[in-house]
Amino acid sequence: MQFTYLAVTLPLLGFALADLHQYAVCVTGRTYSESGGTPFSPSQTWAKQYEILPGATKCACDYYRNRHKGNEHWNSCPDCYFDGLQCVSNDWHIGGDEITYYCEKLCGSQGAEAN
Repeated sequence: MQFTYLAVTLPLLGFALADLHQYAVCVTGRTYSESGGTPFSPSQTWAKQYEILPGATKCACDYYRNRHKGNEHWNSCPDCYFDGLQCVSNDWHIGGDEITYYCEKLCGSQGAEAN
């Protein structure tokens, strides 16, 4: 019983640690504000606001679609496409660090947000 549980959770753990996403956008004007709870309590929550930059997102998505850096899942994105607002990978190829690099360093945005 424990072996079956371990065999199922290890692959899922690797996927979670890889920080892979299905949707990503390039953003600017990112701000955080308190939206509930009391200071330093477990119930304190923060709201994040930002402006999505479709032009920078398309730029980053194009870079990512043309990326071929190795055999890891995030090192290429053959299914990446820009849908007019966000970069989409139905096979979850979008790596958080990689899309952030493209958005910030090559496409002129403040950063990236992803699901």
